[in-house]
Amino acid sequence: MKFILSGLLAALAIASPPASAEIYVGQTSGFTGPVAASVKELTEGARLYFDAVNAAGGVNGQKIELISLDDKFEPKLAAENARSLVVEKNVVALFLSRGTPHTEAIVPLLAQHKVPLVAPSTGAMVLHKPVNPYIFNVRATYQREAERAVRHLSLIGQDRIAILHADDSFGADVAIGADAGFMGVGKKPVLKIAFDRAKPDFSQAAPAVVKADAQSVMVIGTAAAVVDATKAIRALGSRATIVTVSNNASVGFIKQMGTNGHGTIVTQVFPYERSMSAPIVKEASDLARAKGFDGVSPAHMEGFSAAKVLVEGLKRAGPKPTRQGLMAALNTMQKVDLGGMELSFSPSDHTGLVYTDMSIISEDGKFRR
Repeated sequence: MKFILSGLLAALAIASPPASAEIYVGQTSGFTGPVAASVKELTEGARLYFDAVNAAGGVNGQKIELISLDDKFEPKLAAENARSLVVEKNVVALFLSRGTPHTEAIVPLLAQHKVPLVAPSTGAMVLHKPVNPYIFNVRATYQREAERAVRHLSLIGQDRIAILHADDSFGADVAIGADAGFMGVGKKPVLKIAFDRAKPDFSQAAPAVVKADAQSVMVIGTAAAVVDATKAIRALGSRATIVTVSNNASVGFIKQMGTNGHGTIVTQVFPYERSMSAPIVKEASDLARAKGFDGVSPAHMEGFSAAKVLVEGLKRAGPKPTRQGLMAALNTMQKVDLGGMELSFSPSDHTGLVYTDMSIISEDGKFRR
């Protein structure tokens, strides 16, 4: 894909947009580091749609240029990248940031420069309530996912559920949703342990999971953290079901999990990526095949959907879209059909979509529902 590279694979650096581009959109995300695999798929999905729009003449005759910068999944660098994109590159919008603390680090810039952030790839409740006039979400909340996951586990007879969560705003947010799920089924977790986000260590948590005789373990963290936690738990002989949320809904995550992936439950916030009955899935799949992809992943679908929302907003913002014009246009989007999924924004509601589902990683290394 068309990333702006610095060196070999070390980082994505700021580069001057091509002269032919007329609408600049800025993205800071962890193209290297613990979430690189899913970020790559998210961005590939977005570019599938942007490329198709550009090939058809762009938006009101103007092509979209996505300027992607690597923040290495570090909040401080995410804020620095966002400032560069907003001030130096004069992007009309920020787009598809990844991570809760990382997006929170960007938030002060939004009001300061009156620039919208469209489709942050995080379901943190803090980005939904209270409504931030500059943030337009295109996915359900993590709390909704976690609550449904706990209810599902209870329904299938999993009564002894442990929670391992990153000790940051993301982990705390998802844990609130899990707590709501426990309350709804009249149960409590057998164990709840927070781990360091930057340097997760499961040498103490894994034995605690085994001692608690957990039937399932919800691991709330990056793909790398879930992989490490699973290895530590399996090494002690536990066959507890591993559960995680949609930040890890990517083919890259399945590959990282390897033989430990089979049976892992992953919540989803977009329609089944192999269900051609959903028009948005068929559209994305057709474009992906034309580019030589084997298919699309849940992360591809999130990026693709995000791009569709942004393009629709740009179309409504007029021939020369501005930041304020784009925000005004997004706020008028009511019951917009993305292809089997209906999205609405208003000044008092920037959630966009509330779709949630469950999937399991099959023995052949695919998400099944």
